[in-house]
Amino acid sequence: MASQETIALAADHAGFRLKNVLKDEIEGAGYATLDCGTDGPESVDYPDFAHALVEALAQGRASRGVLVCGTGIGIAIAANRAPHIRAAVCHDVTTATLARAHNDANVIALGARIVGEEVARDCVRAFLTTPFAGGRHERRVAKLGQPAKPRKPANVPV
Repeated sequence: MASQETIALAADHAGFRLKNVLKDEIEGAGYATLDCGTDGPESVDYPDFAHALVEALAQGRASRGVLVCGTGIGIAIAANRAPHIRAAVCHDVTTATLARAHNDANVIALGARIVGEEVARDCVRAFLTTPFAGGRHERRVAKLGQPAKPRKPANVPV
């Protein structure tokens, strides 16, 4: 049984239904949830709900998050603008597992129009139960929250 770690969830209108399915899955696994919206199927702007989840993590009200929109892409882009967020768009258990193990993803983004309910449940279970592998991945993950530094590629002729 998981500790009472809190997982934040947020979705736009396209992800509203799947967000609620995943909320039940997460609570059934013993986690607390923080629902950052949306609260219905009416059209909304996904960045607003990504930002609500980002703020919840920044304030320590949740330790990890689950985002859902039509593809998972737009809502992940919005969340990843914050340096403390590592949101990974996942389509299957392998991508969800590696997002945690290699990238220490603290947010998973799913596409309600891309993955079915069972695959989404499997992705969330993998996201919640896979630890960060550390080791050689730590150096790379540490660079993710830093501004990009322009570099000349080694194999480009002058």
